[in-house]
Amino acid sequence: MALDFVLPSIHDNDDGSWGPSTSTLPAQFKDIPYAPFSKSDKITRIADWHDPALEPTTGRGGRTQGVQIRRQGREAYGASETNAFGYVHEEDEKSFSLVDSGARAGGVRGRAPVRGATGRGRGTPLGGRGAARGRGAGFGRGAFGGRGGRGGGRNGYNDWNKPQRTRDSSVTISPDWQILEEIEFSRLTKLNLSVENPEDLESHGTIQAYDKAYDRINTRNEKPLEILDRVRYNTSTSDDPIITQLAEKKVARIFATDAIISVLMCAPRSVNSWDLVLDRRGDQLFIDKREGGPFDYITVNENAQDPPADSDDPANINSSGSLSLEATYINQNFSSQVISPTSKAYQPNPNPFYSAEDETEPLASCLYRYRKFDLSVGEDEELDLVLRTEVDAYQGKKDSLVTVKALNEFDPRAQGGAAKALEWRKYLDTQRGAIVAGEMKNNSAKLARWAVQGVLAGVDQMKMGYISRANPRDAQRHVIVGVQSYKPIEFARQMNVSLNNGWGIVRTIADLVLKQPEGKYILVKDPNNPIVRLYKVPDDAFDAEDEEELLPIAE
Repeated sequence: MALDFVLPSIHDNDDGSWGPSTSTLPAQFKDIPYAPFSKSDKITRIADWHDPALEPTTGRGGRTQGVQIRRQGREAYGASETNAFGYVHEEDEKSFSLVDSGARAGGVRGRAPVRGATGRGRGTPLGGRGAARGRGAGFGRGAFGGRGGRGGGRNGYNDWNKPQRTRDSSVTISPDWQILEEIEFSRLTKLNLSVENPEDLESHGTIQAYDKAYDRINTRNEKPLEILDRVRYNTSTSDDPIITQLAEKKVARIFATDAIISVLMCAPRSVNSWDLVLDRRGDQLFIDKREGGPFDYITVNENAQDPPADSDDPANINSSGSLSLEATYINQNFSSQVISPTSKAYQPNPNPFYSAEDETEPLASCLYRYRKFDLSVGEDEELDLVLRTEVDAYQGKKDSLVTVKALNEFDPRAQGGAAKALEWRKYLDTQRGAIVAGEMKNNSAKLARWAVQGVLAGVDQMKMGYISRANPRDAQRHVIVGVQSYKPIEFARQMNVSLNNGWGIVRTIADLVLKQPEGKYILVKDPNNPIVRLYKVPDDAFDAEDEEELLPIAE
């Protein structure tokens, strides 16, 4: 008797997706995600009833033994072990274990990027044997790269596990500020503008000769740093009477100082937060600093891998704030000490900020040179920038100008003190190249700004003093252990500072503000990310802060 053949029923998926329809799915299988097969499974094998563990091995390195070892290991189910079905059956089939993806994370995160490594080469960072026994001055692209020979690279087994440091912004961002632009440093580094030699407009102030005796100081013939009361001004752009006169004559459209422009030109190297106030008046732009802001102080080891820690304790002499005050104090006293008191003073015009009625201390040796730079791109365009640049002394002839800067060494055992660095008072004479390379790495932003300031001022030499604490635990007494001379343009080239890129940054920021209506704007460097942001602020945004500081305290 023949049996009737009946086709099985086919359940079509109404929504057209792959897999069974939700309407025909049995109740016990609902809300369960699809679990893919193991990558090692063959799609042609439906069932496998034999147990390889019960099969005899074929000897050392045999096929069956190899399968057994593989089956005992961990298998990847689906595309990732983090899948909800990524489990492994034990022999008793009673245990269930989730795969912890963190077990492999250390292998990826263990190679943390070295923050602040400005060199692109693979030279040995400071602290390795290669840096201590390097050849030459240690400058160039490979002198302080990210990865190096012995002693560099990993910088500690658990460096990747250190908590991320959170910095504070240099200015409090008000909620009523309107953000106009956000620019990443990666975009700033691609800008380029070629600027010709500037035009000298005026010179004001008084300078004296540099004392050449300080060039002979070394670790065996050190000299104490003296405390000298000299009046030195750090006036912002809008408060400069000479710039006000030049602006009234329509000499240029943009006005600033060399300290402000150098920060903009070296912005991609900066780590700490800073801010600039941009005042748009008519068709002119004034770039100012805030009084008491970051421009009034000098940073220490800003670009170091482990920078100085922040602290509210005033007794902590190795905190970032205390070190910044110490560095500013050292620079002011050192620049006054290296001036020859018996030299003839050169004064083309009086100091525009000095008032004999208000000041009792003598003036510091300083010459203000007002120079005009042409930032225009086409022949039909006129966009000039007037800068107030500063010069500290002259050497030999009066037209051979010099700027004076100072690097300071503190406790090497403290955080941010570069514990593997060479001590200046022992190795500065014999291994100066390694020490300079370490300073270029840890203070890349500061040194680049100093070099750019020297180029903008048109000086012939930059005198760099090496100042160390007489006692690592005493931040009041210091000694000069060495002085080195550099040509600013060569020093900038050795640090891979591109002046054309810097001018491109200045021109880009100026164009952004000049396209806006009249008013006040502020450019802020993000404290924790390589980003700058442009805000529109009220005209009295910072005047209110000044009034609050001047209010009397109620009894």
